Amino acid sequence: MINPTSSHHSLSEVHETVDTTLPRKGWKRVLAYIGPAYLVSVGYMDPGNWATDLQGGARFGYQLIWVLLMSNLMALLLQSLSARLGIVTRRDLAQANRETYPPLINFSLYLLSEIAIAACDLAEVLGMAIGIHLLTGLPLLMGTVITVLDTFLFLLLQRFGIRKMEAFIIALVAIIGLCFLLQIVMAKPQLGLVVTGLIPQPLNNESLYIAIGIIGATVMPHNLYLHSALVQTRKISSSREGIRKAIRYNFIDSTIALNAAFLVNAAILILAATVFFSTGNTQVAEIQEAHRLLQPLLGNKWAPILFAVALIAAGQSSTLTGTMAGQIVMEGYLHLRINPWLRRLITRLIAIVPAMLVIFIYGESKVDALLVGSQIVLSLQLGFAVIPLIHFVSDKITMGEFAISTPIKILSWIVAGILVALNGRLVIQELTVFYRSDVSILFKSAMIIPIVWLGWLFLVMTFLPLFKKRNARKKASLHGEPLPIIQLDPVQHNCIAIALDFTVADKLLIENAVARRNDTTKLVLIHVVESASAGYLGDASDDEETRMDRLRLEQYQEQLIALGLSVTIQLGYRSRVREIVRITQESKADMLVMGAHRHSGLKDYLFGETIEGVRHALSIPVLVVNVR
Repeated sequence: MINPTSSHHSLSEVHETVDTTLPRKGWKRVLAYIGPAYLVSVGYMDPGNWATDLQGGARFGYQLIWVLLMSNLMALLLQSLSARLGIVTRRDLAQANRETYPPLINFSLYLLSEIAIAACDLAEVLGMAIGIHLLTGLPLLMGTVITVLDTFLFLLLQRFGIRKMEAFIIALVAIIGLCFLLQIVMAKPQLGLVVTGLIPQPLNNESLYIAIGIIGATVMPHNLYLHSALVQTRKISSSREGIRKAIRYNFIDSTIALNAAFLVNAAILILAATVFFSTGNTQVAEIQEAHRLLQPLLGNKWAPILFAVALIAAGQSSTLTGTMAGQIVMEGYLHLRINPWLRRLITRLIAIVPAMLVIFIYGESKVDALLVGSQIVLSLQLGFAVIPLIHFVSDKITMGEFAISTPIKILSWIVAGILVALNGRLVIQELTVFYRSDVSILFKSAMIIPIVWLGWLFLVMTFLPLFKKRNARKKASLHGEPLPIIQLDPVQHNCIAIALDFTVADKLLIENAVARRNDTTKLVLIHVVESASAGYLGDASDDEETRMDRLRLEQYQEQLIALGLSVTIQLGYRSRVREIVRITQESKADMLVMGAHRHSGLKDYLFGETIEGVRHALSIPVLVVNVR
């Protein structure tokens, strides 16, 4: 079921399936690039956003609209960096991490990515279940189980190709946008207050929690992995102009798609502020309660129906892109691939378990708290995706002339700093509450381990690329300028020694030696006798093994002489390393050919010691040939 991936391309089934190099005119040329950002944008309007936006609008009115706008600008910057990475390097973020960081760091980043995807999927499960409940009246527990069926929808869409999937997602986005546009028209918000909400204001502890949830729901870590892979579904020209064109058109794609997502999120918050905050219903914190109050407060029966339809569309569109992000992360980090339907099913089941437990144990009243909590988890993962991304797109070695400029680099680090600072404040706040609580000392002590692990991971992930760059610069300055290579003179070998062990590998060793000889080269065939008699008597040994080994060398010699080669033979005794070195030096050989049997474990130490010992003792080239 799980196999090493046969291709290192991101989303190999749809890699470069949309050819943008074909001649097109006018808008058709731009439309060839349009699509990836829309698949990304649905993650910015998933049910997790609804919970945070509704709470923000109901509790704080229009005050947090500026947080949405700031989040959207951050998202536009980071998604454009992600698209640039995929377009220029033809690598997604997970692949770039694997090629840069050591295995332990990579696996840790992989686990965090999977946690982020599971948190996102949890929000989608709950959102769709709530939408089904609101539209049909089915219990939330039943709606949660029904969400498993969307696995088959993903399979169906995948068969039609990436363009059909993009069209389906865009249709769902249009449904969401239309539903909220109609609800906003019904609500009739005060435009003056909406504009005032765009002005940044200080945050207290309560509004900070919601604000970080909004940021986590808006700037989503798995979308950075997703976008860097989706842009590779476009086949582009590898020329400088072709890459520049792809970057430019994908930025246009991202701007339109993410602004659409911002308008949807703003509409949810404005709707909550207009309908609930302005009427004194500031405690409306649940999607179901918001749905219930829409009709009596707006006086229109269509408002709650549109609300439920939009919620289902948001959950369904997000779940499709979440599956693709999971595939990208697993293949990029682990080079493993699971069939998409199985991946979808496993991810969905992982998300369903906590959802069902919360509903079963605490009841439906805690569902929205779980939704907001999932967005906080997403927000805490952001730094672990954003910081490597900035490192990669700033690297002139891999990005060349397409590395981001200094102003963009500074702005990107400022954004990363804001995200990390906000998350750090939230973590400190939550840890303070946790360690002051009545939780057992054992549990409090156990929490130290993940805290230390995350702190260590963050520091290594942040500073390791900087140390690598510094070491590369020091190494470059140490070695100086590369020497000019004007003429290459072929190496002439007068004598080549070959260490044989009388296995099927001997033929390969002799072939490699003969390939490096000239008309006057002499070959010296070496074998070390390792019998007990040879160990005691040395060259005076005359046991059967010694005689047979000498006979084999003589047979090799006769065959090679018949081919017109100059060949001598030498037997060694006792120490394999010492004898190979001695015979090679006494023969005045200027090259030695040896075999490496690619052993592992204990055999690697036993047989690998011969090669290491010989090559360190000789000053001539030693050719090590891998044999089976």
